[in-house]
Amino acid sequence: MKKGLTTTAVGLALILSTGSAVADQDSDLVINGEIEVTVRADAPAHLENLDQIFSGWTFRSSETQALQMDDFENPGMIFVDEGITAWNTVEGEAGESCASCHGAPEEMAGVAATYPKWDEAAGEVQTMTMQVNDCRTEQMGAEEWAYDKSDMLNMTALLASVSRGMSVDVAIDGPAAEMWELGRDLYYTRTGQLELSCANCHEDNYDNNIRADHLSQGMINGFPTYRLKNARLNGVHSRFRGCVRDTRAETYAVGSPEFIALELYVMSRGNGLDIEGPSVRN
Repeated sequence: MKKGLTTTAVGLALILSTGSAVADQDSDLVINGEIEVTVRADAPAHLENLDQIFSGWTFRSSETQALQMDDFENPGMIFVDEGITAWNTVEGEAGESCASCHGAPEEMAGVAATYPKWDEAAGEVQTMTMQVNDCRTEQMGAEEWAYDKSDMLNMTALLASVSRGMSVDVAIDGPAAEMWELGRDLYYTRTGQLELSCANCHEDNYDNNIRADHLSQGMINGFPTYRLKNARLNGVHSRFRGCVRDTRAETYAVGSPEFIALELYVMSRGNGLDIEGPSVRN
């Protein structure tokens, strides 16, 4: 059940206005005329306050939606091409490339739909970014890539692209449960001078306007995402930083345990939607 306007922060009330219904709610995302992507689904059982979940794609204008429906029009696909080049490039002391172990990128189809997840060997929850760096350092003898910077975003965009149309299925039980609970706590904790939580915008007020933008449910099944605002790929932790900053709070670092936990929780909110990265957003 979608909640009405319930914000307790005066600052948010001043900039929120009621928007139209979910943009093109009945439209479907089909990429290149062949990859069918689920953009609305029943909410997973662990969500208490939503009956249905929607991809951020459904909240965009028809012009922005159209960019994502054709790989020749999607500006994020330029970076996928860069990722393919990196995939086949030999680096590090071991003289290996990603392709040396994994073959073609298409062999990784479905991987992006399961991250973040518990890694038994590492004894921790790992994001896909962390797994890529583990492969680089442990298998290739190469240097780590910086979190949410261009090389890593190109690679994760590639890995997302080969999983488009595959359902998000992030495990939240077992040893991952503790991090998931931390992420849930962070999602509902008000922070900053505006005293806002993630839920205040993306659960209580989705489909309303905030300044000139249309609030989505904050699903991250489309990351990395190409933002028209800054004309480049954006990683999910960088987007978290931006959101926390907008509450006028001191934020966490990309790759921090807090943002890893938040990524796990937020990704699990999208269980049932499909991977669609690299997506196009405002």
